[in-house]
Order: sequence, then C-alpha cells, then structure tokens
Amino acid sequence: MNLPIRPRRNRQSSAMRDLVRETDLNPGHLIYPLFLQEGGENTPIASMPGCTRWSLDGLVKEAGEAHALGVPAVVLFPRIPDELKTRDAAACFADDGLVPRAIRALKSAHPTLTIITDVALDPYNSDGHDGLVADDGRILNDETVAVLCQQALCHARAGADMVSPSDMMDGRVAALREALDAAGFQAVSIMSYTAKYASAYYGPFRGALDSAPKAGDKKTYQMDPANAREALREAALDEAEGADILMVKPAGPYLDIIAKIRAATTLPIAAYQVSGEYLMIKSASAAGWLDEAKIVHESLIGIRRAGADMILTYFAKQWSASWR
Repeated sequence: MNLPIRPRRNRQSSAMRDLVRETDLNPGHLIYPLFLQEGGENTPIASMPGCTRWSLDGLVKEAGEAHALGVPAVVLFPRIPDELKTRDAAACFADDGLVPRAIRALKSAHPTLTIITDVALDPYNSDGHDGLVADDGRILNDETVAVLCQQALCHARAGADMVSPSDMMDGRVAALREALDAAGFQAVSIMSYTAKYASAYYGPFRGALDSAPKAGDKKTYQMDPANAREALREAALDEAEGADILMVKPAGPYLDIIAKIRAATTLPIAAYQVSGEYLMIKSASAAGWLDEAKIVHESLIGIRRAGADMILTYFAKQWSASWR
C-alpha cells in the first residue's frame, strides 16, 4: 500500500508512545476525599468497600501516607452524631467541632498538605438537606448562605487552605468571598461546586455519612442531568463572584460538561469522581470482570483528557501508590 501517512508510526514502541502522549496524570493532579467521625474508632464503610470513616488519629495517618505518595490535598467530609444535628445546622460553625479539630490536627502533622473543607449543611442538618428547610418544605436560599458564611469562617479560623461550597445555593460564592475577605482571610481559596448535578451516583456517599434527605429530594438546588447550557451559566456566575476553581460533579458521566466549561473559562477545573463511580469499578473488579488498576487509570485519564486540571477521587492514594 502506498500510504505516506501512517498514524501507527507514532504507536510503534513504548518510547514513541511516551513522546507523543497528550494527557499527563500524576499524583499532583489528585485530591483525596476523606471521611471522619468522632471517637477513636476507624470504621469501614459498607457502601464504599476500601473506604473508612476515620478517627482524628486515623485521619492524620491516612492523610500523611497519601501526601508522602505525592497527593497534595485532601478534602474532609464529617459524619456528625445525630444528637448534634438540628434544623438550624448550628454545629457547622462551632470552633470546637469535628472539622475544625481535624484541620488543626492535619496542619500540625502535615504543614505542606493542602486542606480543603466541604461547605454545606447536610451533615449537620436534621432535615438532611444542603440548605435550611422551611416549614413548608422549601429550601431557603438566602438564609442558608448566611449560615454557610459562618461555616466557612469557622474553617478558615482553624487553618483551612480552601473552602468548597457544595450546596448549590444562588449567590453563595460572592457571599463567601466577601465574608472571608472582610475577616482577613483573603488567602483562603474557594473551589466551587459549579455544576453539581442531582445524580443517582451519590448513593454510596450518603450511606457513608448518613446524610440523605429526610423528605423530598435535592432537585430544586442541584442541577438537572439533562441540562448542559445551564452549567455554562453557573460557571460564568461563579467566576464573576470570585471562585478560584470550578468543579463538575459527577465526573465520568459528565465529561461533556467538563469539556464545555474548559472551553468557556481560563479558571482551573476540578472534577469529582463520585462514590457511585468508585463503587461500580470496585464491584466489577471484585467480581473478576475488570482489571481494577487498569480501569482506575483509564477512568482518571479520561477525566483529565476532558479538561479537568484536578480530580477528587477515592482512588487517590491507591493509584498514587502504583504510579511509576
């Protein structure tokens, strides 16, 4: 065959494939979500095999091991005791609460680790929603944002490097930026859950934190999975309001959204490989149907290729341990 152009020439050896590879993946691209709880026990999470709700001592050890492998950041998700959950979610901004104590412990043990905190009310809200709930069942937007500001300030006082509002309330990025700046925390970054979809992929996570809504659903504030242009609107608003990083959640089923936002902004983009994505890989691998290490790598490469600068993934430590 007289073929002057043969694309296979660029695939003919490992060295050649390394030279022309378009997408890089290393531990520095990963953020490790970690669950924590009160007490001295480290509890395996039944809905997420391989994941654990850590005590403070266990959290410090696990985060340190991941950081030693090159993972630069962790994001914290607390399991709050039922007796501390109230309709006003006031425990979310207690300076002696679980998350502030965890931040201080992590910063003391691992000064170079970036600490990111989740800003939302569902772990603290007796109604199980990300926002305050009115008597008629409505999720209150502006009243919720006021509480989120108190929560973010609490985390900043404890030493958080970045706050990450996952609530999807309107206007919360601007309000958080104003509150942080006014209190002298201009250096604290905001990684906004910009396009957080009302997804069935979150099921195992809610089992990990016992944070499912007691009534109704989250569709009045999380995005409709059928919508793509709306994500660009949310991204434009968050960027204008002062977000430092924009996030898409979930990641794998929404690669098109990552790509659309990548084309629309110069801001860094994060993507969250969520609990349902994690559990599908774990379950299929445990059944012998997939090669777990290869599937994890390919799934992460796909998210990076779509345009994500960083990936929140429960595989962060596991993948980093096998890197190179």
